Amino acid sequence: MRLPVDDEIYNVNAVWLGPPGKTLPFRARYVAYAVGAAVFVLLQIAERRLGIGIGFFALAYTLLITVGITKVTLRVVDHDRPLSAVLRGLINEVNAPRAQTRGKTSTLRPARVRAVPPRPGRIRHRGRHSAAAAELTDGATP
Repeated sequence: MRLPVDDEIYNVNAVWLGPPGKTLPFRARYVAYAVGAAVFVLLQIAERRLGIGIGFFALAYTLLITVGITKVTLRVVDHDRPLSAVLRGLINEVNAPRAQTRGKTSTLRPARVRAVPPRPGRIRHRGRHSAAAAELTDGATP
């Protein structure tokens, strides 16, 4: 159950609706324009570094990816958690010390490894036992 906010100032959403009578077809907060512009520029830089040229489909896909990343980012940004706090939390999470999960790698030199013969076991295999019994019986009969 969600309780309504008791402070009326937080019920106002800082959005730009456009000129009177000619509003935009979508509602976006002011921070969405800044985040979207930054994401778009970063994606364009990444595309140029990957060798993707400027074309209709490249720009269209970049715009769609920008809208998606902006929506995901702004789901966690609100008046209680500004964008700077979200970015600082992301940086802290990425740079946090982690427990080492990989095993330690060692190099064995064959010249220094001693071959130890296997210890004889108590349980004999059927094939060996029957072969040994056959040898004893063959050797016992003159």
